[in-house]
Amino acid sequence: MSLQRLDATASPDALVAALDDQGYVIIENWIAPQRLQGLNAELAAELAATPEENEDFGGKKTKRFGGLLGKSPAAAALALDPLLIGLADRVLLPHCAAYQISYTGVASIQPGEDEQVLHRDSNLYPVLNPSPPLVLSTVWAINDFTPENGATRLVPGSHLWPQERKPEPSEVVQAVMPAGSCLIYLGNVIHGGGANRSTGERTGVLFQLCLGWLRQEENQYLSVPPEVARSLDPRLQRLMGYSFGGVSLGMVDRGDPLDALHGHQRRPGGFDYDQDLLEADKNMRWLSVSSADPASRRRD
Repeated sequence: MSLQRLDATASPDALVAALDDQGYVIIENWIAPQRLQGLNAELAAELAATPEENEDFGGKKTKRFGGLLGKSPAAAALALDPLLIGLADRVLLPHCAAYQISYTGVASIQPGEDEQVLHRDSNLYPVLNPSPPLVLSTVWAINDFTPENGATRLVPGSHLWPQERKPEPSEVVQAVMPAGSCLIYLGNVIHGGGANRSTGERTGVLFQLCLGWLRQEENQYLSVPPEVARSLDPRLQRLMGYSFGGVSLGMVDRGDPLDALHGHQRRPGGFDYDQDLLEADKNMRWLSVSSADPASRRRD
């Protein structure tokens, strides 16, 4: 099966069409070589100091760390890339007034690691598939992703499947891509890390964005200490959750959380919402619960 591939000159509309169709798209050569070199340099020391995981889901021979926004300015800049923001606007904003960063991290699959269990990122939330997109996920290739070193496995079209359907081996593909590329996929696409049968590591930077009315997977307010968060780009601060996730969502003493981050006093006169937030809140699509029957749920 040939993979859906576009380049960084593709329009957000073209990317959305690919996501609607198969649930994922690979954008090749998104990060320029010099920029990638700088990103590698920022991550190297943290990776060297990070031990391998020792659990069934995260792996036995995979290095993982989070809190990336406070550790790598080059990685933090990726979260504000105009192409990514344009795509998230089209995918997530129909279902929320604002979206937010849910998870940031690095996953470095070491030689000898086995395949990760196939799963959906959206399975953190008790919503059965198929569903509107709750999460938009990215994996940025820091080095080449190959069949041998553990390129991410995924199941095209599984964002449209009923929850109980499991993939056949023939339906699983690998996101083989050169360094500097990015795999973008909807959070309800079935996927997992590959097995590393090579002699080198396979390292990816992971970002996940989610609807603003959902709990973030990674607590951004503690993963990035407030004294560090205050130094970041205000756009990034808002993406981290120092913002209203909707009307009244996320308030601090009935005020703007970004004001609270910077120690500003609450503005008198009640809430001071951004007009774009109010417009998005008015226009977002509401979900309708068709069944409240209990269902079993696992991470996979």
